[in-house]
Parts: sequence; structure tokens; C-alpha cells
Amino acid sequence: MEKYFTIGEAAKEAHVTAETLRHYDRIGLVAPSRREENTGYRYYTQEDIVRLHTVRALQQMDLPLKKIREVLQENDLRAVIAFLDEAEKRLADKIAMLQRGKEKIGLARASYAEKLRQRESAQAAIVRVREFPPRAILVSNSLETATVDTLFDYLRHFYDALAPSEREAFAFEDAAGILRKSGKSRMFAVCVRYVPNEAVEILPAGRYLCADCTEDNKDEVVERLMREADAQWGARPQFAVLMVFLSGVLQWSYQAQVYTGDAGARGNSSGNVDAPRKKLPENG
Repeated sequence: MEKYFTIGEAAKEAHVTAETLRHYDRIGLVAPSRREENTGYRYYTQEDIVRLHTVRALQQMDLPLKKIREVLQENDLRAVIAFLDEAEKRLADKIAMLQRGKEKIGLARASYAEKLRQRESAQAAIVRVREFPPRAILVSNSLETATVDTLFDYLRHFYDALAPSEREAFAFEDAAGILRKSGKSRMFAVCVRYVPNEAVEILPAGRYLCADCTEDNKDEVVERLMREADAQWGARPQFAVLMVFLSGVLQWSYQAQVYTGDAGARGNSSGNVDAPRKKLPENG
């Protein structure tokens, strides 16, 4: 004996409301297999519920109810099967597109979460005030940032950039840094001995705000030091320095340093820094 479902039971099975089933009945889309004459109660079979599931699936493909009704009323069953095959393929494409969208959203979320972590890490960085003597640095005209290639035997790059007649007059510490000035970043070597050269800059003595940072959060840390130099010391630093410190094999971190002025005066605004920790690879 065939099982019948009340309108409430059928609605639950098809994940729709009873009013939706009444609407489907009124427009001739899915009619109940049985209806009581006296009460008008609707009763649905398992086949009706399958038809309801089909309607819902086709609706999710943005097909209008009128089109769905035309297809399901088609007498040519092969035509109906062919239509449903095509609908299934289109739905598979849509699922794949949604999956790709989900993956992209996941990547974007991870990126924003990492930016938030970096920002919070930068805000939590311990800021210290240090005083440095004047420093002479030789600034590279091509190296912009620290990489495995630029740090390996990096002093050779600076010696090679000098004229042969100048090389004997220069000597460098085993300490690398990055000078940020006028919107550009350039690596530099700290001079122990030097002669006048257009690539030599003198970093003024004085007071610097310093904070340790990493490759990921160095930009945020520098920005924070710039703001604090302005808020606490009235300084308008024209550049910042990132000293490079080896933290392991082919791994490094930075100390950001921002000039706040002469230790004996308030409100100065030029400046720079430098102070080695671990030695970088030596060269000849």
C-alpha cells in the first residue's frame, strides 16, 4: 500500500513551507497525488516529493517556475532526461565556481588575519631610546632590500662599487642596514674607514627610537616609530634605518631606528642610526 504524506510532512521532507506547496499546486507545478473532497486536505506520495526536490534544485539554478513547469510537463521523457543532464552539468559548474570563490575568500581572510597579526605585533614591539655617535655609511646604488643573495658576501658588493684607487681607503664593519629616505630603500655598509665619496652619507649623532622587528612587520614598526618621534619629541624624521641582524642560518631580523634629534636639544629632525649585534658573513 502506497504511503501518503500530509502537506506538513511533505513540506518537511522537501525543506519548504506548506504555503510553498499550496503555491506549487495553484500554478500546476506540483499537485498532490490525492486530495480529500470534503476537507480539501492534500496528500503527497514519495514520487511527489522527488518532484519537489527536483523543482527546488532547478530553482537554485535561477530557472523560473514557468520554465520548470514546462520541462516537467514534457511528454517526451528523453527530452526531460536530457534537460536534467544538462542542468546537472551546469549545477556542477556552479558548485566548482562557488568552491573556487570559497578558496579565494579563505586566502583573503588569511591575508587580512596575517596583516592584523603584524599590526598587533608592531603595536606590541618594545620601543627603546638609544644614543648613537655619528656614523658614516656607504649606500648602494642598486641593492634595495635584504635577501639571501644580497646578504651572502654582501661587503664584496660595496668594495666592487668603489673605484680601484679608493678601495684601500675604505673598511667596513660586518653590519648591514637599509636606509629609507625620500621614498626609496637602499642597502648600506657601515664604514670604519672612508674618504669622501658621493655614495657616503653621515648619519648624525643623537637620540633614536629603536624597536626590533621582522620582515613581515618592519613597515608597521617604522611607521609607529615615526609617529612616536613626532608625538613625543616633536621630530620630523626624514629617513629611517633598518639594521640587519642574523638570527640563524640564512635568517635575519631587523632593528628599526628613527632619529629624534640631538640628545641635548629637542625637536631636531634629520638623523640615522646603526649598531651591530651578530656579525654578517665576512668577505675579502
